[in-house]
Amino acid sequence: MVDWLTDAPGAETQHVVFPSGSATLHGLLYTPGGNRPHPSVALFHGFPGWENNGDIAYALARVGWAVFVPHYHGNWGMPGDWSWAHAIEDAAAATDLLGDHEFAERYNLDPTQVAVAGNSLGGFLALMTAAARPGIASVASIAGFDFGAAAEQFRASPETRNAYVDLWHEDTAVLSGTNGEALISEIEAAGDAWSLRALAPRLRDRRVLLVAGERDTVAPPDMHHEPLVRALRSAGGAPTTQVLDTTHSFTDQRLALTALLVDFLGTPAR
Repeated sequence: MVDWLTDAPGAETQHVVFPSGSATLHGLLYTPGGNRPHPSVALFHGFPGWENNGDIAYALARVGWAVFVPHYHGNWGMPGDWSWAHAIEDAAAATDLLGDHEFAERYNLDPTQVAVAGNSLGGFLALMTAAARPGIASVASIAGFDFGAAAEQFRASPETRNAYVDLWHEDTAVLSGTNGEALISEIEAAGDAWSLRALAPRLRDRRVLLVAGERDTVAPPDMHHEPLVRALRSAGGAPTTQVLDTTHSFTDQRLALTALLVDFLGTPAR
């Protein structure tokens, strides 16, 4: 077990402004101390962002990772309208920022060592982002939400679809330019293009961590976790997997969850 409780002198938490499409977005960059350029990880929060995983970010920074937690179009005061497609675009922009040599030099990062991770929507974004970028060696998804599987569910069950419209509409108070119906319609239109299982051939040669909550009713493991594990193994991959006895928020398993992420990514040389 990595001793991730050891603090690093000179560590900082810094506000970062970055471009994504036509918008200027904001995020937090957690940087460790030390003189060597740090490997970095983009850590994507879920929908709509009630939980930003600050505990995980601080723990990773303590062992030598720089962690970037970005916000997306149209949420928490960010400019533009919210959409799932914008979130995919924003995750890509945040990841590419970490690999930008000028940005890396400014914040003492190693632009050749970039990982991605996230929870729920953020897990989906991490997997989608990694699949599109062969240079990303490590990707971690915590209770990743499979939008392709959700689209299948909505087509099969109008009752489930309507329940999600109502459920997600409650979260749009902190989002701009959207509503429950728009959120569901976008998923349906994307269909299999947003299937996590379909990413398996592009992720089979990567280091992949997939974590699920046994009692998760938001992203039930039998729909969002297990099919992806099977797809990766069938494609020749060897994902690291863990199912914890907890719910979607991992509230009572935060220490175990954090330790999993720290152990998976490892302790960089200082």
